[in-house]
Amino acid sequence: MTTLKEKLFKKRQLRVRNKLKKTAYGKMRLSVHRSSKNLYAQIIDDREGKTIAAVSTLEKKLGVIGKNNIEVAAKLGKEIANRAKKEGITEVVFDRGGFLFHGKIKALASAARENGLKL
Repeated sequence: MTTLKEKLFKKRQLRVRNKLKKTAYGKMRLSVHRSSKNLYAQIIDDREGKTIAAVSTLEKKLGVIGKNNIEVAAKLGKEIANRAKKEGITEVVFDRGGFLFHGKIKALASAARENGLKL
């Protein structure tokens, strides 16, 4: 049995993804996932089904292993924007999944915007 919280999450996730499918027009998708211990962000090309760039708090060179706060989310946003620039990507659609747009998710998106990624 699923709880009400899980049902609401799935409902939000489907609503966001369906909206993105209608408005993406072939753009890459910046997908964000937040677990209790880590944050993950990846830029996905849905036409080819490939991940173009990815970043997470599990990467040793970022120096944020095991941390999961707003400052770390901003650092990940900056890093994903830099990796996207290296791949020649300037514009993406933001896929927050079923997560609410506040706190860590908002910090990641804002940092990506500030570093040149158009969301």
